[in-house]
Amino acid sequence: MHDLVDYEARGIPSVMIASSEFVHAAQTQAAALGMPEMAEASIFVPHPVQGSTDEEMHEKARAAYHSIVSAITG
Repeated sequence: MHDLVDYEARGIPSVMIASSEFVHAAQTQAAALGMPEMAEASIFVPHPVQGSTDEEMHEKARAAYHSIVSAITG
């Protein structure tokens, strides 16, 4: 989240991608950094990530792809 806020402050479109387990942490961190709207610009994939097979990870990436592109180009 620190990097996301820093890049956005510099005008560099950015998106944070994390598992759904970290929604609350992202909201809290974004608010603490003075940019609560950055939590809304984050993409959350289904938890867990660790232990997922390659195919499961590819599916998570495919499912998130359009949201990621939209968040960066939006």
